[in-house]
Amino acid sequence: MFSLFKYLKKYKFLILLIFFLIFVQSMMELLLPTIMSKVVDEGILNSDMKIISIQGLKMLGVVIVAIIVSLFSILLSSVVSVKFGQEIRRRVFIKVQGFSSKEIDKFGVASLITRTTNDITQVQNVTLLILRMMILGPMMAIGGLIVSMYKDIKLATILLISIPILLIVVFLIGSRAIKIFSKIQKKLDKVNLISRENLTGIRAFNKQKYEEKRFDDANKDLTFSVSKAYRIFAKLIPIMFLIFYFNSLAVVWFGSHRVADSTLMVGDLIAFIQYSNQIMISLMMFFMLFGMIPKAISSAKRINEVLETDFSINDIENVKKLIDSNEVTLKFDNVSFSYNNTGEYDLENINFECKSGDTIAIIGGTGSGKSSILNLITRFYDVTKGRILLNGVDIKDITQKDLRDSIGYVPQKAVLFSGTIRSNLKYGDESATDERMERALKIAQAYEFVSGLEDGIDSYVSQGGTNFSGGQKQRLSISRALVKDSKIYMFDDSFSALDFKTDSKLRAALKENIKNAIVLIVGQRVTSVMHSDKIIVMDNGRIVGIGTHRELLNNCEVYREIAKSQLSEEELS
Repeated sequence: MFSLFKYLKKYKFLILLIFFLIFVQSMMELLLPTIMSKVVDEGILNSDMKIISIQGLKMLGVVIVAIIVSLFSILLSSVVSVKFGQEIRRRVFIKVQGFSSKEIDKFGVASLITRTTNDITQVQNVTLLILRMMILGPMMAIGGLIVSMYKDIKLATILLISIPILLIVVFLIGSRAIKIFSKIQKKLDKVNLISRENLTGIRAFNKQKYEEKRFDDANKDLTFSVSKAYRIFAKLIPIMFLIFYFNSLAVVWFGSHRVADSTLMVGDLIAFIQYSNQIMISLMMFFMLFGMIPKAISSAKRINEVLETDFSINDIENVKKLIDSNEVTLKFDNVSFSYNNTGEYDLENINFECKSGDTIAIIGGTGSGKSSILNLITRFYDVTKGRILLNGVDIKDITQKDLRDSIGYVPQKAVLFSGTIRSNLKYGDESATDERMERALKIAQAYEFVSGLEDGIDSYVSQGGTNFSGGQKQRLSISRALVKDSKIYMFDDSFSALDFKTDSKLRAALKENIKNAIVLIVGQRVTSVMHSDKIIVMDNGRIVGIGTHRELLNNCEVYREIAKSQLSEEELS
């Protein structure tokens, strides 16, 4: 947790000011019992109203100062802790933005959300407590102990016995709780994961009872761990109060004997009792708040895991500039790739080349590696062996920004962002004019339905584009990619929700309008790929055929089987 405190450096002046204000507050509170002892010994016992009035006004002034500095320290502590939480949240978000698919797969989306929200909130809240009570408590305890020893060293011996006992009890109980809190955060991840799957999943399977039981089991497991942790801490409170009352009883007992022996003044005894209570109450409050530390430590570790994770995909130091040319070439040079680096390749010995104006289709069975090829081109993952060359330059030698700026990509799942159709299209290119956006909509066969909306291109898009059908979302996603002036356009099974007529029109429009770029289409339907310049057939991570539709029907068994399963004899002939 304390490694995160390096992000507090920019607020060091405010933190020093908070420390000063808390110091002043503790000094004021420690001054009160001494003033009260003078009221008793010099005023009440001597019936001197003048001394009582003077000391009473002093007490009032001390209280006012204590209240003012306390309010300011609370305000500044709140500001610093909120800014601290904001800074960590910003850094985590920026870090996650730089993650490749490999890092996101490692943590899981649900866990990353929990770390960015719940875990950072835990650390932020504890930071506020540290800046307030966890500084004030020890300061009051140390100051009170020094003054108590000055008042009466023999009575102070009682405190020197009580405080270590309190420390030992807290250590024994706290160390047990830390282990449990580290497990709680993982179980919270599981609850969030199940909730997310259930909310984003399809309910048509009629598995509500199963999902309820699954969630209930995870929720009960989390509840049991939380209850166990707080049961441990529940033991701490009565034990601390027991030590507190025994300490108070001992102070009054031995102090009254010293008053009776005339070796201690009544006012000093009252002051000593107050100092003793201040010390014990400050320590008790400190240790009760200390109960939140284990949970915050667990949360901080999880945040640090994200912040300290090295990127698996990085730009090299001496990057090369992508050659700016009207002619574009893309080459896979004996590329192999493994998702898990287990030695078994998910893609093996991939070799093909394409250039500007080519429409290349990739087809194959489920899990054959079609989408993996596109993921390697965008560097969502890096190749394990071999090279991918863009205009003769290894894509590892150019910056990720330059690479992705040259690609217009439409993923398998159509993703729309909340806002408007216009704002979604401008994700492709912020500087896009209305004419370019209109052209992209027309090519994607989306112009007709968009222009029919009440607000046209400025129509509202809900989160995830849920106010549009699957086909409409796909066409808008395609439009967004086409708005961008790219060297390569990649469509990862992006026509699956389109009817045959719209699919045919869209492909014809792409062929007509995209002439100076490479078009890569991953498809499941033979009708979506059969008119491509070249078709790559994938099977179990290998290329088993490259050619035109007619060539592959004659010499590629895998392609012929796919075609036979989808086309009639008449269409095949």
